[in-house]
Amino acid sequence: MTVPDRPTEVHRAPYDSSGAGMGLDRWTLRSDRIEATVITLGAALHTLTAPDCAGTPAQVLLTTEDVGALLGPAKHYGVTVGRYANRIADSRVTLDGEDHPLLPTGHGVTLHGGPDSFSHRVWQAEEIPDGVRMHLHSPDGDQGFPGALDVWTDFTLNGADLTISYRAVTTGPTVVNLTNHAYFNLAGEGRGDVLGHLLTIDADAITPVDERQIPYGPFEPVAGTAFDFTSARPIREGLAQGHPQLKLSHGYDHNWVLRERPADGPPVRAALLADPGSGRTLEVLTTEPGLQVYTANGFDRSVVGPSGTRYGPFAGVALETQHHPDSPHQPSYPSTELRPGQEFRSSTVLRLGTAG
Repeated sequence: MTVPDRPTEVHRAPYDSSGAGMGLDRWTLRSDRIEATVITLGAALHTLTAPDCAGTPAQVLLTTEDVGALLGPAKHYGVTVGRYANRIADSRVTLDGEDHPLLPTGHGVTLHGGPDSFSHRVWQAEEIPDGVRMHLHSPDGDQGFPGALDVWTDFTLNGADLTISYRAVTTGPTVVNLTNHAYFNLAGEGRGDVLGHLLTIDADAITPVDERQIPYGPFEPVAGTAFDFTSARPIREGLAQGHPQLKLSHGYDHNWVLRERPADGPPVRAALLADPGSGRTLEVLTTEPGLQVYTANGFDRSVVGPSGTRYGPFAGVALETQHHPDSPHQPSYPSTELRPGQEFRSSTVLRLGTAG
């Protein structure tokens, strides 16, 4: 006889460990298997606790309790990234023949929505069944993006599945690309690097990039290259194999083109991450066409985690479900345009488990 999962517990408490007076809240979601916390700064997935193969729980996200760091060097940790995740070339978009300059973030691009992006905002929150709903209003012209945008991010927990669902509507033509930017270390926060983690990606190509990490040319097949994770292998093995693309970012910071998935269908598997030592696994399912894998290559040990560990390169890995980078300038990519009367929807499932 199968014992049903008990209902998810949802709790709200103040969160402002630095005394910055921002009026932040922490929401805790707890099932009989998993505990997740979400904070209203950046609508961020702040912690995620899961058992290993022996049943011993550990917190598996890179994180910090320092609000100052969350506004600085840790500004992308676990946040809802928007209005446009990843890079837009030349910091501009053109819609219906009208050019819209965007605020740049450097290197000739606008990254993750601009210098004052959604990760810096305090979102409004309300309880929903099995979780919490975050809401943000982004005014017309925010970071240069046209149209006033309302965004909702839902975090719901059922058993071992944490689902992150996005919805957005606009008052004028705009572009939207939302993702979550959590960094995972399935051995546990602060317990070494992720180079030994086994990674599988359900993709046969990447979008190769130039020195600004802007896509160029056709999709590039991964078969036989450092980007071939069509079957499980350690992250370090791919890095050791070498590839000209890896020199650009000193590791992985690339978008994989996921295998075709049904239009308007349920989330389909994009990747599987596994830590051989603990036995923990993370299956990522999504409705999105792309997956950005970033192995924290640029981490400089300026962020200190709860364990007291200073995070350096490869301390975690981000698996960002998304539309492809620079889609507004790439007509062959799936469109990221959103118009009045339309509704943007996207869903990603983080399914935690153990091997064997």
